[in-house]
Amino acid sequence: MKITNKHNLPELVVNALTFDTYSRGESDISITQLIDSPRISLLERQHSDEIEQDAVDFLWSRFGTSVHEMFERSTQGEDCISEERLFVERDGWTVSGAIDLQQVEGGVVTISDYKVTSAWSVIFDKKEWHKQLNCYGWLVRHAKKMPVKELRIIALLRDWNRRKSEEGGDYPRSPIEIVKIPMWTDGEQDKYVQDRIRSHQNADFDFSSGDDLPLCSADERWQKDTTYAVMKKKRVRAIKLHKVEDDAIDHADNLGTDHFVETRVGESTRCVQNWCRVNQWCDQYKEDANAWN
Repeated sequence: MKITNKHNLPELVVNALTFDTYSRGESDISITQLIDSPRISLLERQHSDEIEQDAVDFLWSRFGTSVHEMFERSTQGEDCISEERLFVERDGWTVSGAIDLQQVEGGVVTISDYKVTSAWSVIFDKKEWHKQLNCYGWLVRHAKKMPVKELRIIALLRDWNRRKSEEGGDYPRSPIEIVKIPMWTDGEQDKYVQDRIRSHQNADFDFSSGDDLPLCSADERWQKDTTYAVMKKKRVRAIKLHKVEDDAIDHADNLGTDHFVETRVGESTRCVQNWCRVNQWCDQYKEDANAWN
């Protein structure tokens, strides 16, 4: 990876932001990679020397590292296991994952993961958290032969706003939120991990054979469908969003002549807003971009 410094930061700041000791250990794939797109993983491998990332883009991940270190120092003891990397071999691959915190009580484990994130991630309930934490549960069951009692996110909200919290609704009441993650059955966890390993292995074989890469799914692209908003003149917010245009038109007609329908074109948020580091080499992205234009 090429590190850029587009904002002319002092060298000591750049070094602090980009310093990284992460390692997935002696494993073929980490949990973070497992739950993500095989296409992205392979394109990152293919273009590792060409990918550019600016130093400022590392800011929030370094905040996250600091938070991890803070909690790790305060959770010493036999019943609290911090930052343990576990390994499980399945179908010829070794899967690994570093779990932020395991609290052991009565022979069962509560798994916690720290996130420095946006308040909106808590409000809209990120699917990736469900996948990641259930994969950690899978690791604990198979690597340590211990049952898991609970999965949770300890979310530190970097953009939390006190005024919004006082308005009520779904907005978090505190800048630190504990989010309980629904735990899948053992069978569901096993099947999900097995399916993901197979997907990555098949993609890896196709890549090595020179075949086309698998396409990213709608979830992996953070796909937003086109919606139709019923609007009122001089009002900023939509009255209601519809998935079907005819339903929106009927709704607006029933409300009167001062109402109209606004089309909100869907997009693959991860691709078009540059959350994907390899979209410039991705033929799927280029084909979608041509369709949007």
